Amino acid sequence: MQSLSAWDSQRLSTTIRGIPLVDGLPAEEIGNQRWSPAQGDLALPALTLDEAVFAANRDLFLQWCESAGVTVAPHAKTPMSPELARSLRAAGAWGTTVANVQQAAVLLSHGERRLLLANEIGGLAAGRRLGTLLGACPDVEFHAFADSPAAVAALAEAARVAGRNELSVLVELGAGRAGARDRAAIEATIAAVRAADRLELGGVATYEGAAATPDTDETMRAIAALMERTIETFALVRTAAPRRKLIISAGGSAYFDVVARALTPVAQADRNASVILRSGALFFADHGIYARAFAEIDRRGGLVINGTRHSAAESFRPALTLWAEVLSRPETGLAIAGFGMRDASFDQGLPVPLRVFRDGVEQQGLVATLSVTRLNDQHAFLSLAPDSALAVGDIIAFGISHPCTCLDRWRVILGLDAGGIVTRALPTQFG
Repeated sequence: MQSLSAWDSQRLSTTIRGIPLVDGLPAEEIGNQRWSPAQGDLALPALTLDEAVFAANRDLFLQWCESAGVTVAPHAKTPMSPELARSLRAAGAWGTTVANVQQAAVLLSHGERRLLLANEIGGLAAGRRLGTLLGACPDVEFHAFADSPAAVAALAEAARVAGRNELSVLVELGAGRAGARDRAAIEATIAAVRAADRLELGGVATYEGAAATPDTDETMRAIAALMERTIETFALVRTAAPRRKLIISAGGSAYFDVVARALTPVAQADRNASVILRSGALFFADHGIYARAFAEIDRRGGLVINGTRHSAAESFRPALTLWAEVLSRPETGLAIAGFGMRDASFDQGLPVPLRVFRDGVEQQGLVATLSVTRLNDQHAFLSLAPDSALAVGDIIAFGISHPCTCLDRWRVILGLDAGGIVTRALPTQFG
């Protein structure tokens, strides 16, 4: 897996999408080129990040966390960008969340020293791999999930290989995904941690998003029930570890407000526990699944920061834009754009046309009748009005739905300033 420092030191490769064919240009010089996707300077398709919008989303959410009495370890799986993970931590995030040992290795190799591994790791072989990694990073604060004695055994093996006397384990309970399903499984997991020589009970964890259903009321009931089980599990862990500082972790990017309302009073009453959310996608927002989620948050009362209500739908703004060129107008009512399933997420909705540019000038009104109807590997099919003036060579800016499954298609995303000019290249490390 290529490190950030290695990527920065190399010369630009013509295989990196979005980067023009410039021989010998050092990567650190990208921000000095004054490239503009709207002007056609980039090799398209390209994925860009509005730096100011990302920073505004970050600051808003961190302000809300402080007001709500919670902290956040943003999930790095969304961008897998060590630079962005570092920027979130520097702005006030508690640490960083990862989903597996490979992601932990990337973040540790780039200097992160407080990780939450929000997943079971697998069996004893995975435990040995994790142990080797942790053995090379003795200074890291590390917490991992377990939902069964078998998962505990894997973490005990990791601690043994790493030579650690204490490795923090969060007992995970769940619905719809991993996590212990009943009290017997929870008690067995707690007992296994207590019996292991090198492990310690670090708290409890869950993921409320896995309990969601298409029905809003049913989803709220399911999440409420999961929060009650989380509180009950926390009480069991507290009884087993009466003096330890404990973590209560939940909260993705859609129901973090519900989680905070349920769990913060528990941590405050305990006086030796903290609620750590794992939201990651909301820093990017989108024009689909999270736009809808923010509208639901507003229906639940919005974002309350120090007593003032803010609209989540209006305050969180999409930071990612996919840029592509019109390749063909083969028949009336149809245009083919140069991107596809290799470039954009489509699991939670198709990309949305936002703006059209021709020779760097925005074409007012052209986007009104455009819609993406389907994707091939590298082609997007756009429906448009029969009399549309959309032309071959026009550049379209698209909004996406679900940042997690869009960003993982890109080795590099390009930062943009408020004027739409490229500021830097942000390598991703998905492996």
